[in-house]
Amino acid sequence: MNRLGSGPVGSAAAGQYRVCGNCRKVPRQEKRVQVSPPLTRGPSAFIPENEVMQANGLDERTNLLVEEYSTSGRLDNITQVMSIHTQYLESFLRSQFYMLRMDGPLPLPYRHYIAIMAAARHQCSYLINMHVDEFLKTGGIAEWLNGLEYIPQRLKNLNEINKLLAHRPWLITKEHIQKLVKTGENNWSLPELVHAVVLLAHYHALASFVFGSGINPERDLGTSNGVRLIAVNNFCVCDLANDNNIENASLTSSNFGIADSLSELEALMERMKRLQEDKEDEEASQEEMATRFEKEKKESLLVISGAFDDEIVSTDVSRYVEDPGFGYKDFARRGEDHLPTFRAQDYTWENHGFSLVNRLYSDIGHLLDEKFRMVYNLTYNTMATHEDVDTTTLRRALFNYVHCMYGIRLCRYDDYDYGEVNQLLERSLKVYIKTVTCYPERTTKRMYDSYWRQFKHSEKVHVNLLLMEARMQAELLYALRAITRHLT
Repeated sequence: MNRLGSGPVGSAAAGQYRVCGNCRKVPRQEKRVQVSPPLTRGPSAFIPENEVMQANGLDERTNLLVEEYSTSGRLDNITQVMSIHTQYLESFLRSQFYMLRMDGPLPLPYRHYIAIMAAARHQCSYLINMHVDEFLKTGGIAEWLNGLEYIPQRLKNLNEINKLLAHRPWLITKEHIQKLVKTGENNWSLPELVHAVVLLAHYHALASFVFGSGINPERDLGTSNGVRLIAVNNFCVCDLANDNNIENASLTSSNFGIADSLSELEALMERMKRLQEDKEDEEASQEEMATRFEKEKKESLLVISGAFDDEIVSTDVSRYVEDPGFGYKDFARRGEDHLPTFRAQDYTWENHGFSLVNRLYSDIGHLLDEKFRMVYNLTYNTMATHEDVDTTTLRRALFNYVHCMYGIRLCRYDDYDYGEVNQLLERSLKVYIKTVTCYPERTTKRMYDSYWRQFKHSEKVHVNLLLMEARMQAELLYALRAITRHLT
């Protein structure tokens, strides 16, 4: 494989950019330009290729799933990394195939263009390139790929709800829905809008998985070095030569050895065991539960994912983005007495969102529900080298912490004690979760490596699947609640 600088593209880049001396990637330097062909092998820049291949022992089954449900007809890098958890992969591919290919309210080219618009909110060139190809294959008008000013007004009207869903879904109101369904000749029917919202939420969340798992660009036989020159991240994967301050101080100052990592693992398992024992001995009151949620919600505001200079959006991505400066902000300012809370008992996925989405977009509710349940309940009863471990409390804490950052107090079958979050998720993991969920384009390998040092890569991929699905469900809850209010 050619090293950067050996071809015409690399030569031009070498004259204008510093090259990372560690991984030979080109770090972000100049505004409106991103050139970062990955020179790590395999589907992920974070996970050694041999570990993906070893973990994925069900190649035949994975290939069968790809043949049946892949829209591109190839085993792409996302699928390879997800195939570490083949049970989940089947639910994921089935639901995604249904959104993109099966009968539904929206024309096929619209579906892929909406995926492009969603991925662009997080500068996810990987997904954009994938769906540019699919858009053209399904009969899309090539001129639309010149940017948002070239698309029909109906699609332009999605810009507002796209940016709100991606960055601040708690701001979505029934007025946003009414504006979309009552715009004369450019209006959206409710089934069309639900289909669009599902696609937007899916690809916002999938961008989190792409960045959180360090997914490499696809190899392309049409280029000189077999790799498309697209940016998977705004920063160098190894993050050693990039002089942007992109890490929380608590991460950069940490330098744990193996002994520290092992004691960290043992301490986590001890806390899990103690939580289970305490729960059996004593139940907190509803008032105490609410207090613990509000405390954790306020503390989540203090988790800083990193200090950044002006955000940079590449030219290829910016054409699909309206208001690029609009991003995630904590749903409440620090110090306010009354922070807004989405009371999940008033509007739940199980009791409200599922039935609404299924009624307006037939069968997608069943597929999404299966996917949510699959990732939430997926377990191998292991933690690092330990076996026969009940990981329920840990999986629940990861899922619920994402909802907490979005202001959602989740109640499933009983009221959840958010005190568990603070006891089970250490700070570097919280930084990682907040970055992957709220600012995925800022994720670095150092963040990925900084938490759970003794855990397997397959377990960290499971974390990313939980974060992805929790984020998608959170976006859908806000959007579907607004649609319900419009209907009542």
